[in-house]
Amino acid sequence: VQLVESGGALVQPGGSLRLSCAASGFTFRRYDMSWYRQAPGKERELVATITSAGGSTSYADSVQGRFTISRDNAKLTVYLQMNSLKPEDTAVYYCNAILRGIGYWGQGTQVTVSS
Repeated sequence: VQLVESGGALVQPGGSLRLSCAASGFTFRRYDMSWYRQAPGKERELVATITSAGGSTSYADSVQGRFTISRDNAKLTVYLQMNSLKPEDTAVYYCNAILRGIGYWGQGTQVTVSS
């Protein structure tokens, strides 16, 4: 099982990034997928979730209206489009797959928002 995140970078406030998470080794289409983030000295927090068929999404209040989660089950990939980035969005972003209590994590990708 592998989840490999990519797309993290240094970006100025107000900028945009798209994170990708490529999955392998499990039946991707059956799993709900989420993005979490962890800033230095803080606990890991849930950012966004998309259901297995992509019919439902949910977001943390802090990113609602700025971030969009999506998935391509044919490409075994989940995305996080991040717009209007703020310095407080700086964190390591992790991809998570979960089904009936069984979960997998990626290694994370660093997003830094700074001028």
